[in-house]
Amino acid sequence: MKSALIKLHIAVFLWGFTGVLGRLIQLNEGLLVWYRLIITIATLFFIFSIKKSFEKIEIKSKLKLMGIGILVAIHWVFFYGSIKYANVSISLICLSCIAFFTSLLEPIIVKSKFSFIDILLSLVGVSGVALIFHFDNKYRIGILLGLVSAAFSALFSTYNKKNVNVANSQSIMFYELVGGLVFLSLLMPLYLKYLPTTQLIPTAKDIVWLLLLSWVCTVIAMDLSLQALKKVSAFTQNLTLNLEPVYGIVLAFIIYNEQKELSDTFYYGFALIILSVVLQMLRIAKRKSV
Repeated sequence: MKSALIKLHIAVFLWGFTGVLGRLIQLNEGLLVWYRLIITIATLFFIFSIKKSFEKIEIKSKLKLMGIGILVAIHWVFFYGSIKYANVSISLICLSCIAFFTSLLEPIIVKSKFSFIDILLSLVGVSGVALIFHFDNKYRIGILLGLVSAAFSALFSTYNKKNVNVANSQSIMFYELVGGLVFLSLLMPLYLKYLPTTQLIPTAKDIVWLLLLSWVCTVIAMDLSLQALKKVSAFTQNLTLNLEPVYGIVLAFIIYNEQKELSDTFYYGFALIILSVVLQMLRIAKRKSV
């Protein structure tokens, strides 16, 4: 369990960089995710070819994993859309609602009992987002996109929990991302029709950031999180993900000086989110010690 939690926290730390890289990349959110998927899948295929570690999976399991990958792709598109319409700090803080969505969705999907304590603790974090939404009108579209992103993140994490033992973590990741790429590729003509853009090809700098995003924040981070998910619950994973905004917001402050764009309300809401994380961590620690 200790090893799994360490891997999970390393993955969350690496995911903290995704928002910063998303703002650096000039492509719109749909194309950004599309290129990210292509690079990541090509990288995994190369790794499999070298290590010969590709694990055969039955067709039914492949289709399930590809379906989960669609949820991953949608989550990413809405997440980067939130960054484009608001900023890194706002989009990341919306991810704190993942724990709330998971506390509602996981019992339904895995057919377990609802934990009202989990729901109540998650609502503390949700109230922080609601506080920011109410007082910062200019970020409302970005917040709404971020909340949709959080809901899809909760969905794919919960379904991952149900399918995490069908193969090794890299094989699972490969099929999931292939599913996301197929879905996004089919959707792309319609996407570009209603959300046109003049930049279809990444610049040289974009390619550098996309490689970092794909190799470090996707291949390595997702591999660690999938390994951890074999030992911890989806709720614990998603609650730990609440630390991602902490890392990402600090980086956004350092690189973009986003603190100048945010009002006092943001910090009040952020404090509530930190409180929800601390309370749940104390609860988990107490439960383990009993």
